[in-house]
Amino acid sequence: MTTSALGVFRSLRTFNYRVWATGAFVSNVGTWVQRTAQDWLVFTELTHHNASAMGLVMALQFGPQLLFLPWTGFTADHFNQRKLLVTTQATMGALALMLGVLTVSGLVRLWQVYIFAFMFGSAAAFDAPVRQTFVAELVGDDDLHNAVALNSTSFNVGRMIGPAVSGLIIASIGTGWAFLINGASFIAVLTSLALLRVAELHPNARARHARGNFIEGLRYVWGRGDLKAILVMLFLIGTFGLNFPIFISTMAVTVFHANARGYGLLSSIMAIGTVGGALLTAGQVRPRFRMLPFGAAVFGVGCALAAIAPTYWTFGGALVIIGIATLIFISTTNSLVQLSTNPAMRGRMMALRVGITLGGTPVGAPIVGWVANDFGPRWALGVGAASGLAAATVAIVAIVTERSR
Repeated sequence: MTTSALGVFRSLRTFNYRVWATGAFVSNVGTWVQRTAQDWLVFTELTHHNASAMGLVMALQFGPQLLFLPWTGFTADHFNQRKLLVTTQATMGALALMLGVLTVSGLVRLWQVYIFAFMFGSAAAFDAPVRQTFVAELVGDDDLHNAVALNSTSFNVGRMIGPAVSGLIIASIGTGWAFLINGASFIAVLTSLALLRVAELHPNARARHARGNFIEGLRYVWGRGDLKAILVMLFLIGTFGLNFPIFISTMAVTVFHANARGYGLLSSIMAIGTVGGALLTAGQVRPRFRMLPFGAAVFGVGCALAAIAPTYWTFGGALVIIGIATLIFISTTNSLVQLSTNPAMRGRMMALRVGITLGGTPVGAPIVGWVANDFGPRWALGVGAASGLAAATVAIVAIVTERSR
């Protein structure tokens, strides 16, 4: 292996990270199998191509990230992270199995999907900041940026494989089996957590128990211009841009008249771009703020190209561009927030980051779904393009302001 390749994959030299990454990858594939199946279930089986219903499911699934924000960050900063991950991952696995049983038995109804989306989102709200800060316990700060990028690579390789597998499962044995397979995939990550060498972990500093911890986190952000700019950018793109289930399903079904396999393939094509973006990020020694306006601007341009794509395959090509830009932007914000934050504040900062990124979905997804229903999916992608260009503007203003001081 070349020196360059060793640099890209250097976190894999750590035993605990190798074990964690293996289990997480299996679970990531299962997660994307379920996400694709859930979108297909709502959009084609429980409704007649209703993008607004999909927007409501997304709102319920990601709304808890904002709703429980005062408690998710507190939990990540105060309690044993490995034990918390066991709890959250087991909960999400059980919910996937229950939804699978309902769907396979033919008893599933749209209102039940709404409830499961909210419960799954609630568990994920507590899981996300812990899972993201736990990386520092696996590798330490020196390799944190690399490990974050490799986690993104794993997640998006799963995104490349999972939707295509899900399309095959839906077409051959039914949507419900995709949920059951995802439920079973959580066994892998739970096993990896059990196999970690606890003595070799690098425990993050635990925050002291005190009232007003969440307010303390907000004050910390208010005093940091770079963090404020990052969070505004994440809100813009997270609220109006990261609505890929709506973008891809409406374009695939209503514009290009694709079946389940064709829909799954488009999600996998986008993942090719995200994997490329993750590997580019992993090769960097340290994250740089100046990558944010670049990533946001390319995201906006990619959405604009997707909006005017004349064919299925040109749309897929635009999705690759969107995937690269999304990963560069998201992974860089993740590393910047963690590495520039006091270790005792990381859980709260990551909860705030995830909460703002995904917590805007209850606002953005219904709006984007309404635009897709009433004006067409190409106009919905236009909303995504505007969010990327607006976020790039915020980053440029922040850079100019900092240089003028």
